[in-house]
Amino acid sequence: MGEDRQGFTRRLAAAGAMFALVAAPAAAVWGVYRRLPEGERAAERAARPGRQRTTLLRLRLRREEVGFPVSARKTPVQLYPINMAAARSEFDSERRPGQRFEEFATRLMGGRSPLTVELDEGGEAVVAVPPGKWWVHATVEGDRELTWRLSVNVTGREKTVELTKDNAYLRAKRF
Repeated sequence: MGEDRQGFTRRLAAAGAMFALVAAPAAAVWGVYRRLPEGERAAERAARPGRQRTTLLRLRLRREEVGFPVSARKTPVQLYPINMAAARSEFDSERRPGQRFEEFATRLMGGRSPLTVELDEGGEAVVAVPPGKWWVHATVEGDRELTWRLSVNVTGREKTVELTKDNAYLRAKRF
């Protein structure tokens, strides 16, 4: 009877040791994972209804610093949660019978919607944006045309994005 009890105790201790060998690394990995910075998936979870956090995004274009005359009219700016140029390229890379690009892009956006805002005559706009990676698309016309396709990581309470000729995607001369 004493041997049975010792055998049972040994088996129980061995099982506990095996559990500890598996649980300790798993707990260590979980501890590291919890401390990682928030990524796009965390931003998407935060953007769900009832948990919406937004960042006040300030867009600024100093027209006088562009180096050539540009239109002083209001300029539309689109904010997309995906890179629309890459999405278009992916859509065009293979046939998708019966599917329009708009449907394809909506699926890629995963429930987030594009936003539209206008730069006023002073070249400024403010919009509330859910956190995450966004793409700013804007075009201003004048003697030359400037186009922006900027990737912006939106975090925190407030963020300012300067639209300059140096971070423009395209600079084209008008004829």
